[in-house]
Amino acid sequence: MAQKSSIEWTESTWNPTTGCTKVSPGCKHCYAERLSLRLQEMGQPKYANGFELTLHENVLEAPLRWRKPQTIFVNSMSDLFHEHIPLSFLLKVFDVMRRAHWHVFQILTKRSEILLELDLIIDWPSNVWMGVSVENEKYQFRIDHLRKTRAAIKFLSLEPLLGPLPNLDLENIDWAIVGGESGPGARPMEKKWVVEIRDQCFQAGVRFFFKQWGGVNKKKNGRVLEGQTWDDSPVRQAQRSVSSPQLSIYSAS
Repeated sequence: MAQKSSIEWTESTWNPTTGCTKVSPGCKHCYAERLSLRLQEMGQPKYANGFELTLHENVLEAPLRWRKPQTIFVNSMSDLFHEHIPLSFLLKVFDVMRRAHWHVFQILTKRSEILLELDLIIDWPSNVWMGVSVENEKYQFRIDHLRKTRAAIKFLSLEPLLGPLPNLDLENIDWAIVGGESGPGARPMEKKWVVEIRDQCFQAGVRFFFKQWGGVNKKKNGRVLEGQTWDDSPVRQAQRSVSSPQLSIYSAS
């Protein structure tokens, strides 16, 4: 069975690698690190190494056994483009995603330089969505790297959002997810930052998804922005456009 996920913008997770190293301010309070160390303490075999980068060959072909089509977040506990993951292993992951064509796979990285470097080597399946994480203006260069790749769907995770992003270049970007940091030591996110990004997405015709306000108690703070939830995505938009094209403010992909 797939590992069901509580992440609002996906359905399941698949972790052919676990563990990572910090590369930017968004990594400071990494949820994957906290969870990995907790699972290590609980004696979970997959996390015997804690948050050290670890390859898991034994789960590589798991999605091929999941017959029900679903949206799968790849490496929620790691970064598939980590500099210490062998290219041969990364290409095996892409081969499985290509063969498991009935699923949609979502990948996120902060290592956009490596992503761009490997773009021409990767045979991009159409069911793979590629994204980069951007926490403040300093790291918007990751969007430029993503834009240059040949991925079929390109998306942004603006989470944890640690500052305003008033001048986003959203050309050739399909989707943007925004969220505040959660958990111990969570840094605050201002409403005006979120509204500014939402309005830029609307103007550019980019699907907008608001994940959460975050904070120490993220459930209490919720995910309502200006009286409603914002759950758009390339899949949801396409479905809505088929049933009610007159209600869509975007063109379906």
